[in-house]
Amino acid sequence: MDYEAKIFPHTGGYGRYNRLVVLFSWFPNFAVMLNLFSDVFYTQIPDSYHCKPDPQLLPSTFLPSNFSRQVYLSLTIPWVNGSGLSHCELFKYPSNSSDFSEKVPRERVSCTVGWEYAHVSGLQSNFVTEWNLVCSDYWKIPLQHICFMSGWILGYVLLGTLCDWLGRRRCFLLSISLSSLLGVAVCLSNSAEVFLLLRLSQGVMLAGVFISSYIARLELCDPPHRLIVAMISGFFAVIAELLLPGIAVLCRDWPVLQAVATLPQLLLLSYWCCASVFPESPRWLLATAQIPQVKRSLQEFSTRNGVCLRDEIYPGETLLSEIDSVYGEDCRPRYFSVLELRRTRVIWKNCLILSFTLFIGTGIQYCFTRNLHSYSSNFYFSYFFRVVTGALACIFICLSVNHFGRRGMLLLSAIITGLSSLLLLALTQYLHGGLVLVLSVVGLLFSQALAMLSVLFACEVMPTVIRGGCLGLVLAAGCVGMAASSLMELQNNSGYFLHHVIFASFAVLSVLCIMLLPESKRKPLPDSLKEGESQRRPPLFLSRPDRDNLPLLCTPLSEYNPDNYSRLVSATRRMLTKDNLPYRIAVPTHPPLLSDSEMQGQENETLGAVIS
Repeated sequence: MDYEAKIFPHTGGYGRYNRLVVLFSWFPNFAVMLNLFSDVFYTQIPDSYHCKPDPQLLPSTFLPSNFSRQVYLSLTIPWVNGSGLSHCELFKYPSNSSDFSEKVPRERVSCTVGWEYAHVSGLQSNFVTEWNLVCSDYWKIPLQHICFMSGWILGYVLLGTLCDWLGRRRCFLLSISLSSLLGVAVCLSNSAEVFLLLRLSQGVMLAGVFISSYIARLELCDPPHRLIVAMISGFFAVIAELLLPGIAVLCRDWPVLQAVATLPQLLLLSYWCCASVFPESPRWLLATAQIPQVKRSLQEFSTRNGVCLRDEIYPGETLLSEIDSVYGEDCRPRYFSVLELRRTRVIWKNCLILSFTLFIGTGIQYCFTRNLHSYSSNFYFSYFFRVVTGALACIFICLSVNHFGRRGMLLLSAIITGLSSLLLLALTQYLHGGLVLVLSVVGLLFSQALAMLSVLFACEVMPTVIRGGCLGLVLAAGCVGMAASSLMELQNNSGYFLHHVIFASFAVLSVLCIMLLPESKRKPLPDSLKEGESQRRPPLFLSRPDRDNLPLLCTPLSEYNPDNYSRLVSATRRMLTKDNLPYRIAVPTHPPLLSDSEMQGQENETLGAVIS
C-alpha cells in the first residue's frame, strides 16, 4: 500500500504534530555531537611539556636553591635544537661529581618522576595529562580514538539492524539509556585502559541514538521538507561544536566536561515518559505489517494534526477499512534484516556506492586539516576553521540540492574534492602559502558536503524495511574513514603521502560510481524491497523531446482503477443483453438494377465478341 500517496496526506501530512516530533528529534543530535567532538579535547596534547627534574639523578652536592629555575632546568634536562627542552629525557650525573659544566660526562635517561605540562587548550587536565600518555605511551592517544570509532562502527551495524527489528523508538530509548549510564561511568575512570573500554562502549550506544533519531526524523517528513529537516540537524551539530570550547574552558577538568556532555543525554531520558514527543514511525509499522499498531499510530497522528480519519478516500471506504482489506485480518508482522541485501542488486549497489563516497568524504578531511596545521599551529585556528566550513557545507546543500538534485551535487562535491586533493598532492611545494590554504579550505568544505549528502542520500534510497541496517553500513564506512587519520598518527605520520594518494585516487574513482545512483529529489521514500529495487538512475544528459517520437507507439499514461473497470464491464453486459440494439444494419429497399442471370448473360456475350 502506497504510504506516501494514500496514507500520509490523509493523516495531516507534514502537519503541526509532525513538525513537533521533528523538533524533538533534533535535540538528540546535539547531545550526540557534544560527546563525539569532546574527544578532541580529551586527546589534545599540550603545546609544551618536559620531564620533571629528578633529584636522585643529581650529585649529592647539587643544591637547587643555588640556581634559578631556568638554569636548573637546563642543567637537568637536555636541550633539543628547534624544540627546546627534551620531552622524554633527563641528565644523569655521576654521583661524586661537583662540576655541572658540559664537559662532565652525563648520561641521558628516560623520565623517572613524571612530566610537567603547559596549559592544554581549553582544559587544565585531560586524558593525556591524567595518565602521562607521552613519549613511550604516546601510541595510546590515537589508540583511544580508534577504539572510540570502533565503538561507533559496531553501534551503527548492530543497532542499525536493531532499528529494523524493534523499531525506531525502542532502539532510541535503549541506546540513550545505556549511553547515559556509560557516560557517567566514564567520569569515574581510574586508568587509561578503563577509559578506553568505556569510551568504546559509549560509542556503540551513541551510534544507536544518532541513527534511530535520523531515520525517524526523515520518515515523518514529506519529500519537499526532507532536505531542510536533515540540514537543520546538521546545524545542531555545528552549534554543539561551537559551544564546546567555551564549555571546556568553564569545566577546566576532563571529568567535569564529560559530566556536562552527558547531561543532555540524561534529559533525553524524559522521552521514556513522553511517548508523544518521539513516537514510533507509522511508515515502519505499515512496512512491517503491524496492522493494529499502525492503525493506533495513524489515529494519533491524524487527531494531533487536526484531521478526522472518517473522511472518505474512495466511495464507501475509509482509510482504516482499506488497510484491513489490503492486509487482511490474519496478517502477521514480517521483519527484515540487512542480510536481505544478498538477494538484491540495485539496493546493494546503492549501499556500496554511498558507503564508498562517505568513506572518502570523512577520510580525506585529514589531508586538508593537516595543511591547516602547517599554516598555523594554534589549536583553535584549525578547530574553528573546520566548524565554519561545516556550517558553510550545510548552507551550500540547502541552497543547491533541491534545485540541482542529490546526484548532481554529490557528483560536483566529489569532483571538487578530488581536484583539490590532487592539486595539493602535486603542487604543494610550488604553490604560495595562501593558495595552499585556499585549496585546503575548498577541499575541506566540499568533502564535508560530500559526507553529509551521502548520509542523506543513503537514507532516502534505502527501503524502509532495511533502512536501519543499510544506513548503518554506510555510516560505519564513514567511521572507518575517520579512524584512518588516527592510524596515520599511530605510525607517526609515516604513511601520510600514501594516505593522501589513496584518498585522492578514490575521490576521482567515486565520480564514475556516483553516475550509477538514482535520483531521490522530491520522490517518496521506498518502503519494500521491491520498491527499492525499482529505482533506476536517470540519464546524465536530457534528450530532446522530439527525438524518437513515434505517435503510434505512444500510449497514454493512466493508472489502473478497479472501479472504472467494473463500470465498463457492467455497461458492456447490459448492452449485450438488450433486445433492441442501439444500431441496426440497413437493408436496401429497392431491387438491384441487374439481376444475377442478366449479369451472367452480359458477361457471356462480351466473352464471345472478344473470341470472334
